[in-house]
Amino acid sequence: MMNNIALDTNILMYLYDSIDETKRIKSESLLGETPFVSAQVVSEFLNVTKRLLKLPKFEILEKCSKTLSFCEIIPVNQKTLENALFLIKRYDFQLFDSIIIASALAANCSILYSEDLQHKQLIDNRLTIINPFL
Repeated sequence: MMNNIALDTNILMYLYDSIDETKRIKSESLLGETPFVSAQVVSEFLNVTKRLLKLPKFEILEKCSKTLSFCEIIPVNQKTLENALFLIKRYDFQLFDSIIIASALAANCSILYSEDLQHKQLIDNRLTIINPFL
């Protein structure tokens, strides 16, 4: 089955949210769709998990590995960076957001789920940003 959704880091972080059960459940359902995630999201996920959960390194990697086993990871390469530069020039995205968006476009995703980006923004006439919690 072809998947065509990508997830931003914040969606993955809600998988470990013990306070907002609604967001945790929604994030779990999105993970069940075998989403794409950028290598940039993987790095951010590791960094935020380490900072917020304050777990030992091996536990952080175990959580990350378990979570990402449900995802397709999109590598970041030279073409991704060139496209990210174009997105910054055209849409004025932040640096890391542009890499995540460029990765989703490279994977031919039609939806990027993110809580941080502009809801319903259409990128390059192909990718729509959706806040799944609205």
